[in-house]
Amino acid sequence: MIPADTLDQIARRFGFLEAQLSEGTDPGKLPEIAREYDQLKPVVAAIGAWRDARSQRDEAQAMLGDPEMRTLAEEELERLGEEIPALEAALRLALLPRDAADERPAILEIRPGTGGDEAALFAGDLLRMYQRYAEARGWRWEVIALTETELGGLREAVVRVVGDGVFARLKFESGVHRVQRVPVTESGGRIHTSAATVAVLPEAAEVDLQIPEADIRIDTMRASGAGGQHVNTTDSAVRITHLPTGIVVTSSEKSQHQNRRLAMEVLRARLFDMRRHEQDAARAADRKAQVGSGDRSERIRTYNFPQGRMTDHRINLTLYALPQVMAGDLDPVIDPLIAHDQAARLAELEA
Repeated sequence: MIPADTLDQIARRFGFLEAQLSEGTDPGKLPEIAREYDQLKPVVAAIGAWRDARSQRDEAQAMLGDPEMRTLAEEELERLGEEIPALEAALRLALLPRDAADERPAILEIRPGTGGDEAALFAGDLLRMYQRYAEARGWRWEVIALTETELGGLREAVVRVVGDGVFARLKFESGVHRVQRVPVTESGGRIHTSAATVAVLPEAAEVDLQIPEADIRIDTMRASGAGGQHVNTTDSAVRITHLPTGIVVTSSEKSQHQNRRLAMEVLRARLFDMRRHEQDAARAADRKAQVGSGDRSERIRTYNFPQGRMTDHRINLTLYALPQVMAGDLDPVIDPLIAHDQAARLAELEA
């Protein structure tokens, strides 16, 4: 049973926020109030639907004593007997603690792993897969750094993705993605296995993480890349080194000012991600049910081209729809990962 006082507190908080928005408030606080209001709105709707159904059940039970209404009441009770558990399950999901980073933009980083040229080509395929997915969802795609190989593969890509629920939908993509296929460079038709790594980091604002100027070194250099990619004749590329951790970030677009801003965003995201993982480890060192650990070395998925099969090893999900997945149709992969994570967190709360 969900505690009634918990639901009442949420409803009162929602009413307070609604009044603040309608009556006007400090403009500086408005975005924060609006964000909390939007987050609570589906929760309050779930509370209302669940309470309405329980009220209808009480009314139907009261009607059982009336011979003329008994048949109707029994039908209503049968319907509500199926509806109320489903509404309660939906409410429990809505009440799950939210990841504060879910609505943030994400920094997506892709690099080849083992496999030489084929790994670099596969990394490029993954980049295009995510770009198509972002386009399908109406997200903004902003390249921060892109270095390609002579064969058209990828040495590194760092991209900022902005839109509704970006991090919430991409956060389970971090890890090692393995591919099994015949490389374009293979004349004998043999299947090779190679890999690429993906990291998805929530973007951090300056209020989340202050980086002292003394902790960074900023160097400018001339942008370069294979086949003329991002080549220019001025020292516009920016490399930022975070001295305490040794993290190095580069951005090589056309504007030095923009590069500095983008590189600082990536550095802040990496440091923020490190802090999140440290906090998660401290809070839940013995948690076993989560979908992956976020460890970049964890093999999470295999893309088998000869069989047209994609397998996510964390939840034993296999789809024989690899062409569609590589074309950016990722919802059939991401939705089960989110559902599995929600089920695991519900089980933890109820344990």
